[in-house]
Amino acid sequence: MNVTASHRIRTSNWRDDDLVPISALQHYAYCPRQCALIHVEQVWDENIYTLRGNRAHEQVDVPGGSTRDDVRTEKALPIYSDKYGIVGRADIVEFRTDGTPYPVEHKVGSRKARRADEIQLCAQALCLEEMFSMTVSSGALFYKKSQRRREVEMTASLRADTMSIIESVRILLQSQKLPGPVADSRCPDCSLIESCMPYIVERLQLDTGEDE
Repeated sequence: MNVTASHRIRTSNWRDDDLVPISALQHYAYCPRQCALIHVEQVWDENIYTLRGNRAHEQVDVPGGSTRDDVRTEKALPIYSDKYGIVGRADIVEFRTDGTPYPVEHKVGSRKARRADEIQLCAQALCLEEMFSMTVSSGALFYKKSQRRREVEMTASLRADTMSIIESVRILLQSQKLPGPVADSRCPDCSLIESCMPYIVERLQLDTGEDE
């Protein structure tokens, strides 16, 4: 079976403007302002971390499949959920001998994004469950630096957080409003710090006593 061809993106219940990119969930969970800068303002700047991320994804960004030890692996698999109105692409999906999908998301980023990465992975699991009518109970985050996987259980709590973030991102994209900066330990490593200007904006807000 050609997985990619057999499961094309279908989102008949949603207008294009209401669809949420799965990548936006990770951005929002890490920092709502970062999400808005990327997905509303269309701002993207490179730094050492984004360049490393691009390099790490080079091997998984080309669609294709292979089989080893009875495990079918699909790279850059388009995924969707008509139920939740989300679309995206999974770095790697392994299909076990019984056909159960197992998503593997490649990461090089800071551990600061741990929960945000888990939410992105869970969104992939929600899509795969709908596409293949099978329960996806776990997946993995593969970290380039350590060359190791960290298995993530799709718990009820993680699923609830993911569904909440989906709705929050949809509201953000519809509102087209830029949230205020977090101005905390997440900022120094962010590639968008010069566009965001978190500490300057925070200071201006404190001086004027107004929200952005």
